[in-house]
Amino acid sequence: MDVAAPPSTGTLPDPGPVSTVSTVSTADPVARLRGLDVSLERHGVRSQILHGVDLEIGRGEIVGVVGESGSGKSVMSMAMLGLLPESSRPRIDGTLEVAGLDLRTASPGRLREARRSRLGVVFQDPMTSLNPTMTVGRQVAEKAGSPDEAVRLMREVGIPQPERRYRSYPHELSGGLRQRVMIAMALAGRPELVVADEPTTALDVTVQAQILRLLAGLRDDVGCSVVMITHDLGVAAQVADRIAVMYRGRIVEIGSTEQVLEHPRHPYTLGLLGSRLSLDSDRTRPLWSLPTEITGATSATGAAGGGGGCAFRARCRFAVESCGAGAPPLDAAGEHGAAGHRVACFESARLGDQGVTRTLLDPLPPLPEPDRGAPLIQAAELTCTFQVRDERGRKARLGALRGVTFDLQPGESVAVVGESGSGKSTLLRVAGHLEKRFTGSVRGPSGTDVQMVFQDAGSSLTPWMTIREVLHERLPRRTDRAEKERRALAILDRVGLPPAVLDARPGELSGGQRQRVVLARATIVPPRVLLCDEPTSALDVSVAANVLNLVNEMRRELGIAVMFVTHDLAVARIVGDRIAVMYLGRIVEVGRADDVIARPQHPYTRNLVAAVPQPGVTVEPLPGEPASALDPPTGCAFHPRCPVAVPECSSTLVGIQLTAVDGRPSADVARRHEVACLRRGEI
Repeated sequence: MDVAAPPSTGTLPDPGPVSTVSTVSTADPVARLRGLDVSLERHGVRSQILHGVDLEIGRGEIVGVVGESGSGKSVMSMAMLGLLPESSRPRIDGTLEVAGLDLRTASPGRLREARRSRLGVVFQDPMTSLNPTMTVGRQVAEKAGSPDEAVRLMREVGIPQPERRYRSYPHELSGGLRQRVMIAMALAGRPELVVADEPTTALDVTVQAQILRLLAGLRDDVGCSVVMITHDLGVAAQVADRIAVMYRGRIVEIGSTEQVLEHPRHPYTLGLLGSRLSLDSDRTRPLWSLPTEITGATSATGAAGGGGGCAFRARCRFAVESCGAGAPPLDAAGEHGAAGHRVACFESARLGDQGVTRTLLDPLPPLPEPDRGAPLIQAAELTCTFQVRDERGRKARLGALRGVTFDLQPGESVAVVGESGSGKSTLLRVAGHLEKRFTGSVRGPSGTDVQMVFQDAGSSLTPWMTIREVLHERLPRRTDRAEKERRALAILDRVGLPPAVLDARPGELSGGQRQRVVLARATIVPPRVLLCDEPTSALDVSVAANVLNLVNEMRRELGIAVMFVTHDLAVARIVGDRIAVMYLGRIVEVGRADDVIARPQHPYTRNLVAAVPQPGVTVEPLPGEPASALDPPTGCAFHPRCPVAVPECSSTLVGIQLTAVDGRPSADVARRHEVACLRRGEI
């Protein structure tokens, strides 16, 4: 059968140089997977998840396992920990040996003992892994054996004031501190292997850099091996000696970090690299992304991935007839294969030796300059305070916004960035008139003229309604059924979804498809303002690129103004005309996107830029945790963490003011660059 390659969806960027990381020997491996097949049963249907996985992990080695959601990464990691759910009646074939134990035949008692003393795990969401009714110290002590050892471990993983934090409950800690608690628990017993399953996905870039540094240090401090599960090749490149790329339950490429990033030989690896955003991505063209979204990786036994050809061929630009004949074996990758670089692709030699044809996308027509007349949204001195309880249970006041002034012009996009707790989402809700507890003033559209897109698309869609009902509900009541159907089909076509989606319910769609449905619902009646709260942070890089392209297309075609909250500066630069940087309830810098990224004027912005993970660049994490909004520092709130602070910074609060760009004040309104820093212009 001849499989036609899908049309090109854009440019495959050059991965660029990365630092050299030598391949670690896998002699006497701590884990050995050979021909590993795993199938699970759900609702009476057995599905094959892993297909013939071969992987050895050397002692003291860090292996990054990369792939989109549904590629089988987490199932493989759970199999390595003996944690596959019994309710799914797992069936395991092949070799599965970890820390000297055959996990296929080990008794439950031996598995529990191995997890206590030889294996450690760090999950993506520590809130669902920690007991909310116990202090974090007691939970670490349960694994460590004593309170003193628990405090020592908490100090070792960088938790400040561990004696005091010992008495804290999980909800009283930040996301970064909770993840450190999980790492402390993983270290108890000096494990031989730690599995970290997406440990940084929900974290800010600054906290992510700290956690990655901590995980990388486990090999030196404890001598253990680490399996880092992630969907981001840039994150894996920060810590991994080797990288294994998974697709539909198979390893399709594996090699040293240098080999996989500098000499990728599988089209899927190329697609993942091409979909990654960087701080210098071309803003004048659509983002490159993998074609054709897959709704799930699991398949009934004998379906795709189980011998019916290469599972990636339907999305591959380089597929040929032989790709449908059988699954390609994981073989040496040409001239780079001698040192352990292997790839499962019939066309890998063509990709590597002849190079990849990079078809340039057509440049986008320039967006009109936003009207700098009357702002669409204008806010002045916004202060928003909530009554909460502090860690001792006493009533306290949390200052989410502290004197924020901003504007949004018609047709403009402003990206709002900052760490968790900086006030980004509160500002978005106030701008959309969804939050009434504030002082100051905000003027702008309300009602149906403002639409919100939340981070978790699944929880913002009614689960029992079909997509047809979701879309029809947004249209005026007087619209007849035929017109509703026409407009629903038209908006689905705009967001790149097939008509069959109309009959589906949210639970039957992938995360990327649900996010497209949310955008379709928000724009089926074009609003004047679209408010987006982290809509891509939980998505795979290729799906995120599709969503960002969609937001930019809607801006261009419908003239919608956008406020886009994100913690990723690379995303902010793509989607924003301007970037506003927030820290502890205040805007500390705002200016044109390229100016803020290329010439950041506030020390905090500089640290955010430096914390963006990039292959070949070692990230230096920002020291310390953000100050508490319950008790903010006097003067500049950033001064306790600032590398250039002077004594006056602790007592002087500087409002946001014009600063110099290219050596001159940005008096031009279109290039206005403002910063709240006592040392502006000096650094």
